[in-house]
Amino acid sequence: MRISEIFNSKQGEGLWTGVTSVFVRTIGCNLRCGFCDTTYASWQSEEGETLSVEEVVRRVLNYGGRHVVITGGEPMLTSELIPLTRQLRVHEKKITIETAGTLELPVECDLMSISPKLSNSSPYGAASADLRLHEANRSRPEVVRKLIATYPYQLKFVVDVPEDLLEVEEYLRELGTARPGCVFLMPMATTVGEMREKEEWIHPFAEKRGYRYCPRMQLVWYGNKRGT
Repeated sequence: MRISEIFNSKQGEGLWTGVTSVFVRTIGCNLRCGFCDTTYASWQSEEGETLSVEEVVRRVLNYGGRHVVITGGEPMLTSELIPLTRQLRVHEKKITIETAGTLELPVECDLMSISPKLSNSSPYGAASADLRLHEANRSRPEVVRKLIATYPYQLKFVVDVPEDLLEVEEYLRELGTARPGCVFLMPMATTVGEMREKEEWIHPFAEKRGYRYCPRMQLVWYGNKRGT
């Protein structure tokens, strides 16, 4: 497996916010999001190392604890995700997989954290080939339906401007099967101040619809930096 980093931190987003977890970040992505905050683990990364599944598990176990978050990049690109999650299950780990919901594998998982990409993710100004690739792949509601029918899940939408809320509603209508309480609305932000400003209009909208407001607590705890 191509691995960017393995580290211990607290989950900053979603249902298990605040839970101490070991994060395993894979390298590689099939999207080209303009707001990507982990470019060092994206399609263009030359960082990281190639590790066996057994070595990844060994490093995870060295940290102790029960929760493991497998993220990226896009971990569903990695077929080794299947034996990795099975071995982590043998060690009684609680597993979160963070994915854009465009690909699926038969993995072991306690929480499928799906972040469907809205139009605000498009890499405007990028090379036309990257833009075409992103737009062709970013929305796969048929994959998301399968994932949420198979696993405990949360849907996290990155919201930048109020108009994005209409797009979230349209996406959920097309999806047709998501429970409102599993929908999280997260502000696009790299600072606490920016996050708080957007919270003022995202939070009341989420409450009215039965969704959840999802702050990026890692910004509050650590700032916008790697390894958190």
